[in-house]
Amino acid sequence: MDIIINPKANGGKALKSLEKVKKILESRGVSYCVYETKEPKDGIKIAAELSQKGSQLIVAMGGDGTINEVLNGIDTRKSAMGIIPCGSGNDFVASANIPLDEEKAVDLILKESPKPTDYMVCGGIRGLNIIGTGIDVDILKRCKNSKILKGKLQYVVSLLISLIKFKFYKFEIVGKNGEKTEKEALIACVGNGTRFGGGIRMCPKAIIDDGKLDFVIAGKLKKIRIPGAFLKLMKGKILEQDFTSFSLEENVKILFDKPVTIQIDGELYDGIDFDLSIEKGGLNLIRP
Repeated sequence: MDIIINPKANGGKALKSLEKVKKILESRGVSYCVYETKEPKDGIKIAAELSQKGSQLIVAMGGDGTINEVLNGIDTRKSAMGIIPCGSGNDFVASANIPLDEEKAVDLILKESPKPTDYMVCGGIRGLNIIGTGIDVDILKRCKNSKILKGKLQYVVSLLISLIKFKFYKFEIVGKNGEKTEKEALIACVGNGTRFGGGIRMCPKAIIDDGKLDFVIAGKLKKIRIPGAFLKLMKGKILEQDFTSFSLEENVKILFDKPVTIQIDGELYDGIDFDLSIEKGGLNLIRP
């Protein structure tokens, strides 16, 4: 078993989780190798090298960022993927029903067989959880600049500030036959997983192996309605709102009136098009 860990995950608490995992594996007589990431995107390079060397199982140990890096490095034809969560948000694992407890997560990896799992591709970059732009990008930028708050509280505070200051995005949705529909929205996102931001269920109906993308748009609404919309979002009821549209797709393409930053599993990217497709069952992931 090859383990790729971000030692800085969850404020450095990932290393404590690693010590627990080592003891569990040793007690079960399982051989393993640990590879620590030292800088952003390190997990991509390490996963790619391990796949090329013939690793049959690569385990991502960290949060959603670490999972995304391993996903983008792994050769899905050669290697299966496991996850031992130890991040601050741990959003994707909630959709995959992977336990947060280290021992239960290890037992799952040792006992279960890999299952075909969908992933998304946007601008050549893979995503496993949620890809979007709009207020979610504004929030992530505020989170990255925050020096005090951490975890879900950091995200919620950043969300509240963004709701007050945010300017709606203008864009066109390109249909299957090339037809274009104009929109003005708070957020446009595509989900394979259900939630982001440490538990905010933006795509509550998403299923990670149904071969479909959950396309959600929270449209323009009056400022006075924003507090109520925020409460509905926190309760996972965003799809019930009259300003929200939802559809199941296999491809999603959006054209914006100006360059935008796109978030893929919480990682920010500039200079790529919002043009998504789904790789049905493209990843062999160990999960219940």
